Parts: sequence; structure tokens; C-alpha cells
Amino acid sequence: MNNAIYHIPVLLQVGVDQLNIQPSGVYVDLTFGGGGHSKAILDKLDAQSKLIAFDQDADAQANALKDMRFTLIPQNFRYLKNYLRLQGLTHVDGILGDLGVSSHQFDEGSRGFSIRFDGQLDMRMNQQSQLTAAKIIETYTEAQLQTIFQEYGEVENAKRLAQTICSARTTQAFDTTEAFKQLIKPCTPKFDDHKYLAKVFQALRIEVNQEVQALKECLTQCLEVLKPGARLVIISYHSLEDRLVKNLMKTGNTEGKEEKDVIFGSTKKVFKNLSSKPILPTEAEIKTNTRARSAKLRVAEKL
Repeated sequence: MNNAIYHIPVLLQVGVDQLNIQPSGVYVDLTFGGGGHSKAILDKLDAQSKLIAFDQDADAQANALKDMRFTLIPQNFRYLKNYLRLQGLTHVDGILGDLGVSSHQFDEGSRGFSIRFDGQLDMRMNQQSQLTAAKIIETYTEAQLQTIFQEYGEVENAKRLAQTICSARTTQAFDTTEAFKQLIKPCTPKFDDHKYLAKVFQALRIEVNQEVQALKECLTQCLEVLKPGARLVIISYHSLEDRLVKNLMKTGNTEGKEEKDVIFGSTKKVFKNLSSKPILPTEAEIKTNTRARSAKLRVAEKL
């Protein structure tokens, strides 16, 4: 598979530069995808180094890099610590993660990620998982659906949307993206339908893949496995993700709870935040890759 077609990496050069790579170090790419970030990292490493990458999507396996220094783990990054241990690693010199959905996943209509194509209402990144978007629509209570759309999509009329779904599903099936879009048409604003549907689909995707919980678990483990002086570089695409990353870098936990030093009473710091404001894509990058427009890169160094 052509890696460039599979996914165009966002903030490629700046992301890799922010890792401050040591040539003989051990690094982790949390989200392999098309391998763009991994390849750029390997270009800076010598023969003694290691790069461990994670990706739970079976389609990404076709992009695995043929390099003795490289290992691709076909698992969710929430299992970071366990799989590093299986590689004989307890600590690493840097971690990079691009949390965006790959271009391939959006462009492969049958996967159900995109509002542009008709396909099964699926949205699973791990296609071995049992939970699909269709199952959520068919089985979740009205209150559960409202919560998902409010919290994960910031959908303005989440209550009405949940009511519409629960009312309609008693008389009709809607297991394709087009059928679902038609079902919720009464809730969809006439002149802002694209943005509205994107929010609804995002909320379902996050729930299907348990993205928020997985990211919380992963970020907590990142803190544990990074060596002192090692850097964490994360590219996020919506406020939920960015808040968790920002909290971790500021307080050492994803909840943002500041811990006090028991002796001195001062706020306990575990990271030196190297990006008080997120690093954003340039206008030139956004022109060539519109999916970069919502990206925010944050970087911190473990103390």
C-alpha cells in the first residue's frame, strides 16, 4: 500500500524535531498509521537504536517498515507498558503520538468513519472489537446517547437527537451511514449539515473505540515509561483530547489535579512544559492537507 495515500502525516517535521532525538535512543510511535512519523524518526536514529510503534488497525500492518530497528505492535496504545515490557523495555527516550484518524480510515467508505460515503455504520479501528456504531444506535438508552453526543461531539441538540433515534429505531433498521443520516435529518441544520454530521460521527467514533479512556490510560503510562529528560509529543484534534494532554503535562495526571510537595508545600511538577501554547500547522500545510486544520501539538520534557 502507498503510505502517502494511506495517510499524510500532520506536523511531521516539527513533531519529530520536538522529540529531540538521541541517535542511539529508544522511541515509541503510539499511532503508526501510514508510517510517516516512524520513518522520519528512523531517519535520525543509528544502528543501535529501537523504534516501537503501535496500531490496532489491521489495515496498517501492510505499511510496516522493513527495518531491523523497527517493531510494529498490532495493539491499542492503552497497552503501552505491557508490550514494551514484552520487548524487554521498561523506559524509553521519547514518545510521539498523532491522535488523528488516518486518511485511509476516512476514505475507505466501508469502514463507516466518513459522512461522505455510504457504508456500514461500523467505525471500529480494531475490527476484532464487538462494539460498532450501529450497535450503539440500536442498544444504548436515550440518556446514554444524549451523554455521548453532548460530551464527545458537543452536539447542540443532543437531547432531541437521542429522542429521534430512540423513537425511529422501534420501526426501522439503519445500519448504514446513509440510512442513519436520513434518520437524523429532522435534527440536522439545513445550512450547517456538514459540521453537524461531523460532530455526530465523531461522538459515535469516540464511543465505539473507547478513545477517551484509552488515551487516559496511555498518557498515564507514558509518564511512567519516559526517562528523565525524555520528551512526550502529542498531536490532538479535538478539545477532549487536548485537555487530557494539557492536564498531564501541567499536573502529571489527566484530571488536572495539582499535587503538593509534602515537604515544601509547592506544586509538584513532573514535566517541564515546552509548549505553553500549542504548536499549530502552518497555512501552507493546511492548504495541502485540510485534515491538519484542527491539529494541536503539545510537547513536554520529563523532569
